[in-house]
Amino acid sequence: MVVKLLIFVLVGLVIYKFFGGKFPAFGKTKEEKKVEEDTLVECEKCGTYVTLKESIVVQGKHYCSKECANKNTGK
Repeated sequence: MVVKLLIFVLVGLVIYKFFGGKFPAFGKTKEEKKVEEDTLVECEKCGTYVTLKESIVVQGKHYCSKECANKNTGK
């Protein structure tokens, strides 16, 4: 009886997943990661806003381009 119930539940879960069902995620979801990547930060040199994903980080400061990062660090 218990074995039949377990098999029934497993088959149900497989069918659910097959038709696009999503199980609860642990940790950060794709949406939370996307929000973090899409967060805007201000360039320390010129004040331009760029996404966190596109920014260049030098010594903990965000820059919009290599030119701004080089100008501020003296390279």
